[in-house]
Amino acid sequence: MQAKAEARYIRTSPQKARLVVDLIRGHKAGDAINILRTTNKRIAPSVEKVLRSAIANAENRSNDIDVDNLFVTEAYVNEGPRMKRVRPAPMGRAYRYQRRMAHIVVKVGDREQ
Repeated sequence: MQAKAEARYIRTSPQKARLVVDLIRGHKAGDAINILRTTNKRIAPSVEKVLRSAIANAENRSNDIDVDNLFVTEAYVNEGPRMKRVRPAPMGRAYRYQRRMAHIVVKVGDREQ
């Protein structure tokens, strides 16, 4: 049994989000929430919200599921669209830069899978 939750268009770079998501992959769901609570990164509350949503999806999907036995089976971050912006530069020029977005996916399930 596996349940999935996804947060899309999160305003942070995927590289920064992967640092946090890598911390919880393979852990028990309760331990993963504790890890995210103590992680000092700006994206950690968003990842915790996605994890809690995946746990709730697992509960809604099956009534006989034990939440204490759920594990984070998959957790990954994909790159979303980039917002192109312009920053003023010397001598009337303009420098382009990109604001990145991330799609965060967390799957929880039993250990057998």
